[in-house]
Amino acid sequence: MKHIFFPALLSFFVFEASSHPLTMPGKTAPAHVTAATVRAGMEDDILKYINAYRRKKGLRPLTMNAAISAEAQQHSENMAARRTSFGHNGFQGRVKRFSPAINGVSGVAENVALGSTTAKEVVDNWLKSAMHRKNIEGDYTLTGIGVAADKKGTLYFTQIFASN
Repeated sequence: MKHIFFPALLSFFVFEASSHPLTMPGKTAPAHVTAATVRAGMEDDILKYINAYRRKKGLRPLTMNAAISAEAQQHSENMAARRTSFGHNGFQGRVKRFSPAINGVSGVAENVALGSTTAKEVVDNWLKSAMHRKNIEGDYTLTGIGVAADKKGTLYFTQIFASN
């Protein structure tokens, strides 16, 4: 499986992996574990890893924002369902839709990825990319994160950054 990562500036990197995104070989998820709970856990973990990195760099932590997260989630779902191509198509529309919920948006950026199997893996791979790392280290205060799986279980990730 290939891992592809796009920062807002549309450069990309490819990484290899070999495991299924939601299960381990020979293991099944407990009945109470749903795709939504796995996704929410991954989103929380992505924020945890991003903020840990930002703290090490002396940067203030990002705060999860529901309006931005809704746009990030919808974009991940659209990419997973092939309603839009993998990348940043529609980014300005996403910004336009969440901006009214935030007083004075002064900067935005977006990272997308596909194929990672864990929150740590997607964050580590974003940090290996200068453009993604620039967004992660940016002067932002808010973030929204969305994770969706396609029919084959490949995960799509969107993280939007904003400052106000």
